[in-house]
Amino acid sequence: MNYYSLIQLQINKMTALKLVYFANIIVAGWISITSLFYPKTAQMTIFEDHFAYSEAIRLVGALWFAIFVLSVLGIFFPEKMSLVLLFQLVYKGAWLIFAALPEAIKHQPYPKGMAVFFVIWVLVLPFVIPWKTIF
Repeated sequence: MNYYSLIQLQINKMTALKLVYFANIIVAGWISITSLFYPKTAQMTIFEDHFAYSEAIRLVGALWFAIFVLSVLGIFFPEKMSLVLLFQLVYKGAWLIFAALPEAIKHQPYPKGMAVFFVIWVLVLPFVIPWKTIF
């Protein structure tokens, strides 16, 4: 691989990383604002009315707000903020394995839209996270 190819590969990886942060800004921003300021709307839309209303929705909103803020920083410092992506990979994967999958197997209701988004993210993130920078 020549020098030009390596530079192109690095630019492509950085572009992909910034696209992931941009997607986080849109999705996490929407979820956090809805969950923090309109929790009953979040319960019906984001969580597809599968959970009883609780103030815990605002806690989830606070978590997503943190991801939103860190993703904004990720646009400017993509590699330095990549730990937020690792965090998302772990918690989204855990939610899929320990919450969504058991409910799907039992044919119980769960937020399918959220599960689809999480599956996509869990499949994409391992290819975008700059592992050498993290470890």
